Order: sequence, then structure tokens, then C-alpha cells
Amino acid sequence: MIVELLIFLLAAICGLIITGFAVHMFVGGLVSTEAEYQIIGIACLLVACAIIYMAWDVIAKRTGQK
Repeated sequence: MIVELLIFLLAAICGLIITGFAVHMFVGGLVSTEAEYQIIGIACLLVACAIIYMAWDVIAKRTGQK
């Protein structure tokens, strides 16, 4: 289970970096810097919630709780 957690952690970090960069590429220069940071924060928060849910679901299925 430790290996799975490490893989999920690596995937989460990479996913959040890619999400932040993608949002920066879409809205960078179109809105103010503060608004861009807020949009990046919201997008990364949503992606982080999705990743946490997926990791919880896989771990629950593997341990037989679900």
C-alpha cells in the first residue's frame, strides 16, 4: 500500500503542476496577476479533490472496504 501511496503522490504532484501551467497558458496576460493566481488555485483545488477521491476509492477497493 505504501508503493501505491507514493505513486498517487507523484501523480498528484505532476497533475497539479500541469493543471497550474495549463491555466496559466489559457488566462495568462488576459486577466490580472491576482485573478490568474486565484483561478490557478481554484483549478488546482478541484483537481486535488478529484485525485484524493480517486486514491481513496482505489485504496478502499483494494482493502475490501468497498
